[in-house]
Amino acid sequence: MHCSRCGKCCQETEMLLSKADINRLEKAGYDKSRFVRFDKKGYAKLRNRQGYCFFYDVEKQRCKAYQHRPLGCRLYPVIYSEEDGVIVDYLCPEKDSVSTSELERKGREVIKLLKRIDSEAEKRKQNSL
Repeated sequence: MHCSRCGKCCQETEMLLSKADINRLEKAGYDKSRFVRFDKKGYAKLRNRQGYCFFYDVEKQRCKAYQHRPLGCRLYPVIYSEEDGVIVDYLCPEKDSVSTSELERKGREVIKLLKRIDSEAEKRKQNSL
């Protein structure tokens, strides 16, 4: 799959973050309080700024943290849909360039990532009670 750098995936993102994602970005020098928000269920999500992901540079149409970006961003446009399971996001203009083997491989990684994120959110929620 080839990214066209359109920024659609970075608009109003709901990207979930794992502890590993947060740690990697902090080690790269980013302040967690600026790029992550926690919802009521304990999930860590990327913050949006002016309608885009905190890390997206609208003028240059690129990610400022590309080398350190979250795993969910690396796996995109393969996502998990509550209704359909693992799919290629229909919003991505390059969706047709994802091969079947890439969908299967990234799909397995998406499922593992979501299980880890669910577990981390549950721990956060229990620790806040």
